[in-house]
Amino acid sequence: MTGIEPYLPLIWAGLLATAVALYVILDGFDLGLGILFWTTRDETSRDDMMSSVAPFWDGNETWLILGGGGLFAAFPIAYAIVMSALYVPIILMLLALILRGVAFEFRWAAKPTHKLWDFAFAAGSTLAALAQGFVLGGLIQGIEVKDGAFAGGPFDWLSPFSVACGLGLVTGYALLASCWLLMKTSGAIHLHAQRLAPMLLLGVAGFAALVSLWTPLRYPFIAERWFSMPNIFFLWPLPLATAWLAYQVYRALQRGEAVKPFFGVVGIFLCCFVGLAISAYPYLVPRSIDLWQAAGAPGSLIFMLFGVLFLLPIVLGYTAFVYWTFRGRLRPGEGYH
Repeated sequence: MTGIEPYLPLIWAGLLATAVALYVILDGFDLGLGILFWTTRDETSRDDMMSSVAPFWDGNETWLILGGGGLFAAFPIAYAIVMSALYVPIILMLLALILRGVAFEFRWAAKPTHKLWDFAFAAGSTLAALAQGFVLGGLIQGIEVKDGAFAGGPFDWLSPFSVACGLGLVTGYALLASCWLLMKTSGAIHLHAQRLAPMLLLGVAGFAALVSLWTPLRYPFIAERWFSMPNIFFLWPLPLATAWLAYQVYRALQRGEAVKPFFGVVGIFLCCFVGLAISAYPYLVPRSIDLWQAAGAPGSLIFMLFGVLFLLPIVLGYTAFVYWTFRGRLRPGEGYH
């Protein structure tokens, strides 16, 4: 291979990583709002939760489509293996997202008999977050591959480790949502988020520590990546930065700050995401299929790259425009719906 061809899988991996990171952050806080529905029965508070995210939630899922479609188009072998191995949690996630989306729209139309849709919104959001954690755990613990195809069973992904990842992601999304409410709301729901956020932060710290210790102890290739020489000298700032951000978020919550906690939690998510990428590189299917083995034909990658490079700035610009337009704080009883 000559010219740009050897770098095409890296470019596409970067694009997919960007799409996944943006999805986790942007759709994470509105999934988290559904999870927080379980913590209050006050109708006004629930109304304010949904109103705070009403202008954004549809667009947030754009990044999931880009991530899944990009994996299929650029890395078809990895797509076939991952979909076969994680078919059950992926289908659960998609069904839960549909349920959450329907409930979001029907809840307003069904008032005052909307209790069923409240439950559907909370259940769909929680199940979607849990399923995403199952997918993450299933990828990290490895997929059985033989002759370039999935060779395991339909429930290989289900393990104590994947359950811990699922519960950790549910807690993380709830923390992200509580910090979103601190930044975007006032009144009773703002005070409710102030009470929840420190507890959720401690929960996220606990799950992050558990997974960070579990992965190198259980999976030798991850231990080798992080603790071999000279890697340890280059990689130790990342967990240190994560811990520092968690401490800064805790201090900001104690001081009653409204904006800093949200962006601090986003930083924690990004640090964890980078850590996972470091652990997995250069594999798309850990220890089985790397980027170059999974990549499609160079001509196809170049052709699709032109389309993505044209459309991506438009999507990013539209997203930035919407968030800027609705940048204000929501007062009790107000809404965009």
